[in-house]
Amino acid sequence: MDESISSASDRWRLGPEPGARVALLGGAGGIGRAVVAACLELGVRVAVLDRAEALEAHPPPPQVHGIALDATEPGSVDEAFASLEDEFGALDGYVGLAGFMTRRTPVAAMDPGAWDTLIDGNLNSAFLGARAAVGLLARGRDPAMVLVSSGLAQRVMPGYGAYSAAKAATIALTKALAVENAPRIRANCVAPGAVETAFLTGGTGRPQSAVQIDRDSYLRAVPLGRIAEPDDVVGPILFLLGRASCYMTGQTLYVNGGGLTP
Repeated sequence: MDESISSASDRWRLGPEPGARVALLGGAGGIGRAVVAACLELGVRVAVLDRAEALEAHPPPPQVHGIALDATEPGSVDEAFASLEDEFGALDGYVGLAGFMTRRTPVAAMDPGAWDTLIDGNLNSAFLGARAAVGLLARGRDPAMVLVSSGLAQRVMPGYGAYSAAKAATIALTKALAVENAPRIRANCVAPGAVETAFLTGGTGRPQSAVQIDRDSYLRAVPLGRIAEPDDVVGPILFLLGRASCYMTGQTLYVNGGGLTP
């Protein structure tokens, strides 16, 4: 093959390189499992870090390194990333997917403990995972980080105040990581709308609660006319991990079928 053609093919590859080392925090969930499957098809080495209950509910494939942790506990996160370092040595990509949702509750009616739990599971986990990943990414090849927020960070709906606050802060955290670690590490964000996973009823490996959205009302507001499937979010994540997005950092991609166009 002509060298220029080969070079162009590599340049426009829309995902991590074969052999790249990618870790997913919260990778046992619906979107995480879809990203893992895509990475394996690309020849990427993958590690999944998640709650023991989630890993038990959805064990990763044999070739994937699974690590149990509590993403809200600094010691547990540090121990998990030490194990990851022993396995991979460094990271070329990191995806922060950890998070969960509870029943809709107005801010004025929310118990402070419930608020803290949501902030802990959706924002503090993002901070602790990203904080631990930076050191491994700094030794990687063309390293990139992707944090996952939500469209509810931009368009806040009644009853989702704590979750929206955490996800809006995740976007700000992404921007901080981008400017603080440039030019060595890129950091970007994906903010999906509703995705057809267990997350809509609480989260993977968690007790299932009432359905969180009015589907009919939601679909009327989505020009593409359907709720997203996990694979709809995989492409944007892989794009942000790959070389085709090499001049993007501190950005947020909204993936919602046109329901939100900020």
